[in-house]
Amino acid sequence: MAEEVEARTLSRVAWRFIPFLILCYFVAYLDRVNVGFAKLTMDTDLGLSDTAFGFGAGVFFLAYFLFEVPSNIIMDKVGARRWIARIMLSWGIVSGSMAFIPEIASAIGLSAEHTFYLLRVLLGFAEAGFFPGIIFFLTLWFPASHRARIVGYFMAAIPLSSAIGSPVSAALLGLDGAWGFRGWRWLFIVEAFPSIVLGFVTFFYLTDRPADATWLDPQARAWLQRRLALEDRRREHVSPSSALASLADHRVLALSLVYFGAVACNYGISFWLPTIIKGFGLSIAMTGWVNAVPYVVGFFGMIWWGLRSDREGERTMHLAIALALAAIGVGGSAFLADPTTKMIALTIGAFGVFASLPIFWTLPTAFLAGSAVAPGIAAINSIGNLSGYFGPFVIGWIKDATGGFLWGLVTIAACAVVALAITLALGHDPHLERAPEAAE
Repeated sequence: MAEEVEARTLSRVAWRFIPFLILCYFVAYLDRVNVGFAKLTMDTDLGLSDTAFGFGAGVFFLAYFLFEVPSNIIMDKVGARRWIARIMLSWGIVSGSMAFIPEIASAIGLSAEHTFYLLRVLLGFAEAGFFPGIIFFLTLWFPASHRARIVGYFMAAIPLSSAIGSPVSAALLGLDGAWGFRGWRWLFIVEAFPSIVLGFVTFFYLTDRPADATWLDPQARAWLQRRLALEDRRREHVSPSSALASLADHRVLALSLVYFGAVACNYGISFWLPTIIKGFGLSIAMTGWVNAVPYVVGFFGMIWWGLRSDREGERTMHLAIALALAAIGVGGSAFLADPTTKMIALTIGAFGVFASLPIFWTLPTAFLAGSAVAPGIAAINSIGNLSGYFGPFVIGWIKDATGGFLWGLVTIAACAVVALAITLALGHDPHLERAPEAAE
């Protein structure tokens, strides 16, 4: 009977939230990384060097870092429905403004380069809190033993946005001259619009907590609240005691470094892969299709590896294997000149990067409880996402200095190796994720 209530309840919750959250994160991630495709024609118009582009692409994450923890604490107070809606609306407006960099630069008296930096900073402030807010939101609705697959479904929006977004972005670049606008401008305008629309939908669609879920029957609602309360109680003895304590906890800091390594590979590739592929001598349209391949593989890897981790009830080795594949694929690609073998290596790296992400987020949510959950998750995400600045910038800087991508790719692969070592040293207690015993 209990198993039937569990299956029915979690299926209802998953179908209510996960497709919608996938759609939201799809457009969020697309707005975050579409600058990589815009670069193919935008750099010439704005007079950006590779170093300047790498800095502008990455400075987003410095602003993101500063506002992550405050944003998650605010969301815990006002509820996901209001705060996620605010985030989506503001980032859609800022992302669309990227299309008007020359006009904004002229109006405020800055160069196009510095206006590019300014808008990327504003986009970081606008979007800060979205991802950790959703991870926190999922802990309010799904028991720990289900989280790898649930987070995997949600985060599948990352490779999906790049797989679908790559040919779409390439097609938008082809609108050069339509109504007097360059293609990169159309890219920012068109891809910002869904974020603004979804901001309004989110306000009316999300439910903050299970106690407010009038769309669940009373039995399901009572079961879910009791199960999550029991799990939270089980973690109290291993959790930091307060929001402030969570920010200084050694496990939070260690996991921040693990996430730094995984994200360095992710964003280093995301922002520069179109340029690497274009260097094979392909057209912009063909670059879009080839760019999609690693993300299609990463999409299926993320779903399958998360399901496998939940079935096995094992986290550490699943994460370690994924990080090893990321390091081997990304690092190995640096030494390959042939386009086909280089893409195979990068695809292996993409599988590893994306497979690691849903497994990773089961680790902090297995020991954080009560008031430590929201700030702890936000701290890990904010520190880890600093590599979103480091990865793109270091690749651009090294490319300007050496004329190639070799040592930039090796550097971000080394970050995955460090993450792998910390994962194995840190370990994980699977007991904290098991369903409560009958006595509990």
